[in-house]
Amino acid sequence: MAERNKETLKTGFTTGAAAAAAAKAALQLLLDDAPPGAVEISFLSGGTRTIPVHRCRRETADTAVCTIIKDAGDDPDITHRAEIGARVTRRRNGHAVDVEITGGDGVGRVTKPGLEIPPGEPAINSGPRKMIRQEIQDCFLARNQSGAVRVEVFVPRGEELAKNTLNARLGILGGISILGTTGIERPMSHEAYVATIASSLSVAAAAGCRCVVFSTGRRSERFAQARWPELPVESFVQIGDFFEQSLKLAVQQGLTRVMLAVFFGKAVKMAQGFAHTHAAKSSLSLPVLAAWTRAATGDSGFAEKIRRANTARQAFEYIRESCPEMLTHVGNRVLACARRFAGERVDMGCVVFDFLGNAVFEQEASSQG
Repeated sequence: MAERNKETLKTGFTTGAAAAAAAKAALQLLLDDAPPGAVEISFLSGGTRTIPVHRCRRETADTAVCTIIKDAGDDPDITHRAEIGARVTRRRNGHAVDVEITGGDGVGRVTKPGLEIPPGEPAINSGPRKMIRQEIQDCFLARNQSGAVRVEVFVPRGEELAKNTLNARLGILGGISILGTTGIERPMSHEAYVATIASSLSVAAAAGCRCVVFSTGRRSERFAQARWPELPVESFVQIGDFFEQSLKLAVQQGLTRVMLAVFFGKAVKMAQGFAHTHAAKSSLSLPVLAAWTRAATGDSGFAEKIRRANTARQAFEYIRESCPEMLTHVGNRVLACARRFAGERVDMGCVVFDFLGNAVFEQEASSQG
């Protein structure tokens, strides 16, 4: 099936926007004594959206609970179709709009330093907090009223959903994070992944990690963790395809030692200096690898065999058997490109794994811990 054009993909809304909509719906029920079928919210970046209300009920004269089904649009997201709720309690002695925000069941709690939210607080980032306050204020103003409220955000399956995230490694325990810088979830956006990398590096720096190990996925990370079992879990960061950006984020956090732990196919893309090593660049890798092989060996026949390989994995097997010096050539090129992206302040190292987790190239950063 042909890939859908990005312009046709549907935008969604974040967990933060869902929480804000649920809070607004609950307050409307308290103020109007009628459950709303939908609420309109304003995004922090501008624009509005009408969001259907999933459940809405009054618990007491001053407390209402509403939930929203989160719609991630066409962006793959573990919270897509998750139920996000808010319990709003009105305090009748308030004379101005005053909003207390807390986390309930299924919302994680921060336990490690280095994140936007300090330890001990519910993992509800500043964007969602701002949206919740904005919607509560708008709801009061539309009725020419004011008052103090307590908003408890909850996620019924949040603890289960969190098992599919990196929250535990970041020190967010007991549930998911309520996230979103604008409220809009854009399809195929890299924003959330980069934000996770940035958070992981911030936690690593706050934990005192002197070296971080960048892998491109869970499998390469498992091999890296087995190779350096003495390093704390905070030292290991999955960067996906974000080669250059992850190194620049490490520099911003003041981290000075980085080890790259990658498979050969990804290493070939890094060795070409791609800032972003998406699979779409795979067609470019084998001709370049073949040219390097021909230049190093003078064997045009073997180079042609590399160029015609079906995959980087097949090319790797040819090279390991007949021209292992090319593995060192690729590894050294990876390091050269990484140093160009990171600058002189970062001591770079690299290990390239075969598909069983054995190192076929390795150069350590000068110190770890």
